[in-house]
Amino acid sequence: MRPRVLPRRAAFGLGAMAVLAGCGVLARPAYLRRTIWPITVRHPPALRPRVGGKVLEVRSLTAAPGLDQLGVEWLRPDGSLHVDFYQQWAVPPAEGATDALRRWLAASGRFAAVVGPDNGVPADLVLQGELTAFLADPAQGVAEVALAVVLIGRRPAGSVLAQRTVTARAPLHGSGPVPIVHATLRALAEVLAGVERLTAAA
Repeated sequence: MRPRVLPRRAAFGLGAMAVLAGCGVLARPAYLRRTIWPITVRHPPALRPRVGGKVLEVRSLTAAPGLDQLGVEWLRPDGSLHVDFYQQWAVPPAEGATDALRRWLAASGRFAAVVGPDNGVPADLVLQGELTAFLADPAQGVAEVALAVVLIGRRPAGSVLAQRTVTARAPLHGSGPVPIVHATLRALAEVLAGVERLTAAA
């Protein structure tokens, strides 16, 4: 996984004017780089679809309050939330987690197909949910991801087969934004594996 790095001019105050050989010279502005991280995890290993298996529809995940921003998030020592402007996810976390969930379950080999809504393919099962945590707590040395999901059967219509909040924590290996990103993605992979186990009995 390689992040994209975009140049970004940092805010700066007007510096003092230096006078060299009778000419005024303004200091050149400093630059900070904005790093864009894809929300990508892989199922180990990727398996073929199950012939004759069920079709699972995975609806777009909703985002709990505060999780609709692109900035990588972590808790400060005082408990307040920091949303980083220069370390950002490529898409909002709920959108990225939805795509990752579909790909993960499609690679699980448990279903004939894993589809999104409104694609014209009749589904036997429907999975919907809300992303409730996607951040790190450096003071505790962990990143946490949590996903509240409901698995619904279509036969009989609307029957709830399972309802659970799947939570995972991954340790931070180092300090700073990069270990936070890597730990958050590891926690996401654990959550997706938990959702896969939840669907196994369907």
